[in-house]
Amino acid sequence: MGHRSPSGQRGPASPRVRKIEVQLRAGMLAIGEMAPDFSIPLPDGSTRTLSSYRGRPVIVYFFPKANTAGCTLETRGFSERYDGFQRAGVELIGVSVDTADTQSAFAAKCGSKFPMVGDPSKEIARKYGVLGLLGVAKRVTFLVDPAGKVGEVVEGMLPGPHLKAADTWATRPR
Repeated sequence: MGHRSPSGQRGPASPRVRKIEVQLRAGMLAIGEMAPDFSIPLPDGSTRTLSSYRGRPVIVYFFPKANTAGCTLETRGFSERYDGFQRAGVELIGVSVDTADTQSAFAAKCGSKFPMVGDPSKEIARKYGVLGLLGVAKRVTFLVDPAGKVGEVVEGMLPGPHLKAADTWATRPR
């Protein structure tokens, strides 16, 4: 009998595989923990902090690398949903370990009206526990409640489950 890994793929149910998965997840923010604060550059040149959104739910999604197929699909999916998220009172922020210039160009390519944060120092990815073995962020979405606490965490390489969870979360009554 197989099991589902954090990426949703089936694999052998061996103790070794499970032990490795637990080690990879160690240090990632858990449900109920406060989401670490970070600065968010805005298109007008000003900055905000994550904590400045308190009182509103925020979707913070980390993705491995701008301009790759999966990350483009995910960011375009979030871009298509952004107006609906705003109507529901939900903010959205994308983060990867790319540079700010790369993020800006990627946001334009994907039609993103929401902030896209470059984290080349990898400080934000480390705070959230999503820095992967190859030095890029893992695909992880944190659904942060209005009090600033992590309400849900979605992990996995495929963008679809992240988008679906965000849709479900954004439409829940608060």
